[in-house]
Amino acid sequence: MRNSKLLSMDLAGAITPERLEAFDDEATAVLARRLEDDDYPTPFAGLGDWHLLRALAIHRPELTAPYVHLIDQEPFDED
Repeated sequence: MRNSKLLSMDLAGAITPERLEAFDDEATAVLARRLEDDDYPTPFAGLGDWHLLRALAIHRPELTAPYVHLIDQEPFDED
């Protein structure tokens, strides 16, 4: 992995272009594994990972193709 700080970074860390660029296949797999395990201390910690994976799907889709099932992209109607 190019940047080991990605894994130890605060879960609420800012999503920046530099942070997204630092991800590689291994770091994306670790992120996806955390989301699949869904073992977070708070719901907000999991939400932070979900937002990060979604940002990766938008900006680096080649990394997230195997994990699209973790990104809720279905439209919904609140009515």
